[in-house]
Amino acid sequence: MNTTMNMVMMRPLPGLRALPSTLPLEGAVRIELEEGVPVFRASGSIQARIEELLLKEREVVGLTTEEKEELDRYEEIDDYLSFINRVVRNLMQPRPGKET
Repeated sequence: MNTTMNMVMMRPLPGLRALPSTLPLEGAVRIELEEGVPVFRASGSIQARIEELLLKEREVVGLTTEEKEELDRYEEIDDYLSFINRVVRNLMQPRPGKET
């Protein structure tokens, strides 16, 4: 087994306790190519909802308990996507001595 796979297997996969109730079943994640590497990102509508929650959180009123939980779920999804993107990027990096 190669070193990259060993490193991936040693790191715990970020957990997802639940998905936000506002998360659409379709179109929540988009895939873009950056230098030939697929990158998974939240869709524009999901990013807009996160921004909305973050702005409200900074206001005097703040977030309701439900909104705080929703924001927490989105943060977990962001951690998960970041982890997946790191794994994919690391797996696609050329290894010394290997032809690309």
